[in-house]
Amino acid sequence: MTTTRRAVLAGSAALATGALLGTSEAQAHSRPKPTVVLVHGAFADASGWNGVATKLVRDGYPVIAPANPLRSVASDSSYLASILATLSGPIVLAAHSYGGIVITNAATGNPNVKALVYVAAFAPDQGESLLQMQTQFPGSRLNEAALDFRPYAEGLVDGYIKKEFFRDVFAGDVSKSAAEVMQASQRPADARTLGEPSGVPAWKTIPSYYLVAKNDQVLPAAAQRFMAKRAGAHIDEVGASHVAMISQPSAAADLIRHAAG
Repeated sequence: MTTTRRAVLAGSAALATGALLGTSEAQAHSRPKPTVVLVHGAFADASGWNGVATKLVRDGYPVIAPANPLRSVASDSSYLASILATLSGPIVLAAHSYGGIVITNAATGNPNVKALVYVAAFAPDQGESLLQMQTQFPGSRLNEAALDFRPYAEGLVDGYIKKEFFRDVFAGDVSKSAAEVMQASQRPADARTLGEPSGVPAWKTIPSYYLVAKNDQVLPAAAQRFMAKRAGAHIDEVGASHVAMISQPSAAADLIRHAAG
């Protein structure tokens, strides 16, 4: 084979390879980003995800942060599942605290949910309750002394974190002024949620990711690590209070991006 012919063939091969790579890159860029659904927990509302949502929206992710009713594990999970049913394409579910038990149940059987992201969140197995997982390891300061219980209907009681405990227990690395606003605007949870058993966990069939808050005074870091390892989750850790998504929004957003692929 002549030198000239070798050069022509080599050049043609290089062009073909470049064209294939270009097509592959174009397909990657054209692939739609998954919708990120951000689920808040008890004693909070969807605004706790504002810092994370801002970063994800800036990166082009469709984001929704629905209101979690905080009435019962079963009804809250059913409500979230009904929202997920309205979404087309891949979904990444991210949850904080009590929101974790909600996504654990709501995502079960939904083929569109591609990843679960837990941020200092409960990831129980079937039959386990919030109270069981919160007290399995020592360290939680969210006890009866820290809570106000207020009846809202016959035989039904809501729980709030008392003002004098709120910042130290719930949001120790958030500014005093921000914590005061969070405390004043906190949404209570029905006390029945503490003992309500969880259903079949979605993390047994859906890839999971976990951001451990090492300074958490609500859900001990040891409990978080236990649940994350049991779920086979990819684990990141951050020096943060229970509200890691507020004090460390970049860490939470980075983990969600990782889960989104």
